[in-house]
Amino acid sequence: MTTIAVLGSGAVARALAGAWRDAGHEIVVGSRDPRGTVPGAHVTGLPEAARAGGVVVNALPGAVSLKVLGTLAPSLAGKVLIDVANAVETDALGFATAPLFPGGSLTEEIQRALPAVRVVKTLNTMHVSVMAAPHTLRTPPTAFLSGDDPGARRTVAALLADLGWPPEWVTDLGGAETARAPEAFPLMVGSLVRAWGPVPFALSVAR
Repeated sequence: MTTIAVLGSGAVARALAGAWRDAGHEIVVGSRDPRGTVPGAHVTGLPEAARAGGVVVNALPGAVSLKVLGTLAPSLAGKVLIDVANAVETDALGFATAPLFPGGSLTEEIQRALPAVRVVKTLNTMHVSVMAAPHTLRTPPTAFLSGDDPGARRTVAALLADLGWPPEWVTDLGGAETARAPEAFPLMVGSLVRAWGPVPFALSVAR
């Protein structure tokens, strides 16, 4: 059992917290409003959650992730940080129009700002409903891993297995710079929703 601190209390945080709780992990949710509730999880402030977690998940909005995580640096040092956020500019409907870090990625920016943290990008190329239920899609989706620490990537792969991801559906891309391509996927989401409607989907690589 691992104590997993999920930073953020929105739909992504709730989906991941619930699934990992059901897999037997202890869950702490860090929120800017710790008066809220998340079923099966202890909700506390962001600093308290960051200190409590053996593994920490960045489920904060991408636009504020770097700033907020920077304030938590001492509590995150030495820990695996799973980054599931996408840092993008959005249109009036909330769809991504441009990356906030062109030529780079949010994951790289976090790793640069927090060198003592072991950052791994994953689960950012799919609808929230797929993150903890990959078997609900007709076509097997792909979850990608990007991070500079191989041991941290292995830790995250094991936690993905607890969410129902078979090993053959998980692709380890390598270092943090490989997060650039997965972080570009949100730029397609608006077009896909207009083409298909609001249905769950995820990026899948056929081979």
